[in-house]
Amino acid sequence: MKIVGISICSTGIAHTYMAAEALVSVAKQRGPEIKIETQGAMGFENEVDMDDVESADVVLLATGCVAEGLDRFEGKSIVEVDVADAIKNPLAAILKCEEIIK
Repeated sequence: MKIVGISICSTGIAHTYMAAEALVSVAKQRGPEIKIETQGAMGFENEVDMDDVESADVVLLATGCVAEGLDRFEGKSIVEVDVADAIKNPLAAILKCEEIIK
């Protein structure tokens, strides 16, 4: 299973990066391949490109505001969680992704 997605918070500082780190950590423990783009104060980092999107099984959006570039995920299964929830309980977000793929 491959997950791609975006992490973004309203200020683009701590929560953006904390959520991405938490999601990647849990995914590595559980087994899915994951790539999370951060849209923060430093701009777009670890960008999800079209090759990533095409090979992904599900898109995970951990957001606290409107993310940019969502049109590239058209036609994909999408799981949306609040960025704060992704920090507090990243396992729940990953489990939602796994459930969609079943």
